Amino acid sequence: MQAPGDTIPRRSRLDSIMANLRNFPAFRVSRKALVVVCLFLVAIVGYIDYLTGYERPLLLFYLLPISLAAWFGSLLTALGIAVISIAVSLLSDVAAGIPALGFWNAGMAFVSYALFAALLSKLRTLVGELDRRVQERTVALQREVAERQRLDQEIAQVADRERRRLGQDLHDRLGQHLTGTALAAQEATEAEKLVHYVEEGIDLTRNLARGFFSPELEADGLGVALEGLAENISERFGINCIFHGEELIPVRDSVVVTQLYRIAQEAAMNAAKHAAAEQIDIRVFVDGPELTLAIEDDGVGFPDKLSDSKGLGLRLMRHGAALIGATLSVQRNGRKGTIATCKLKVPNHSESNFVI
Repeated sequence: MQAPGDTIPRRSRLDSIMANLRNFPAFRVSRKALVVVCLFLVAIVGYIDYLTGYERPLLLFYLLPISLAAWFGSLLTALGIAVISIAVSLLSDVAAGIPALGFWNAGMAFVSYALFAALLSKLRTLVGELDRRVQERTVALQREVAERQRLDQEIAQVADRERRRLGQDLHDRLGQHLTGTALAAQEATEAEKLVHYVEEGIDLTRNLARGFFSPELEADGLGVALEGLAENISERFGINCIFHGEELIPVRDSVVVTQLYRIAQEAAMNAAKHAAAEQIDIRVFVDGPELTLAIEDDGVGFPDKLSDSKGLGLRLMRHGAALIGATLSVQRNGRKGTIATCKLKVPNHSESNFVI
């Protein structure tokens, strides 16, 4: 029985052999130099074959030049070296004094050489294809890492900008409103006026909070949160924003719920702020094994090309969709408006974070 520790060195040696094997196709030699080396090796093996006599054939050793020709050259070159190897082997046997040539044995040896060369050439092709795919995957991973690093930097910049905006809103809007309320409380003779000021301050606080956190999202679920988002956008921008869907959307996973809400919030806010939309529809429905979130508007439409600055919100939406394994598409909604669609596969009851 083999000790557990012995498996590690063998695995390391195997990995080293495979790494060296993958590096072989990168080594290039000229065809003339390769043919010269192979012929030289054939001559050496043939001379040793002559010295050992025809009783001890060295047909196996001719595989060395044939292997070199198949790996570093081509299958046709390997077959040519195989023919020359058979001829040299027959000549060495004749020179060694063989009473009769075995042409049948020579034919079988050539067939064996040809099969070996074909297999080795195919292996070389497969190793080269594997190496190419590994390089392509490495480049793709490097691009993905670079994109994520840039996205992280942009997220940090957006977070800093939002903190500054929140501070300015608190100072310029809520702070001044509360200051005015305090002054009104000192001078007001009517309680109704004071109550009105306090209610406005509460509304301002709620509007600021909804931009960063939706209390309904954790208390009542995604459906109620999206309905509250639609009402908030309607009140804030004076447009018609409607949520279509059931209040109890079949999602339990808090990460999935949060990302779906953020995607809907980003798409709806962009439509209200930048697309001059008058109608926004937020739809959520389940069709078989798929849950779909769609945000439609009648604004100016989705531009064909986006700069890096204007496309940040879209990249954030795609990043959020990727985090939960969903697919996101944003495109023109006919001649006017934009439709953003996020689709998520719904697992089975027994393995799901969904209740359907």
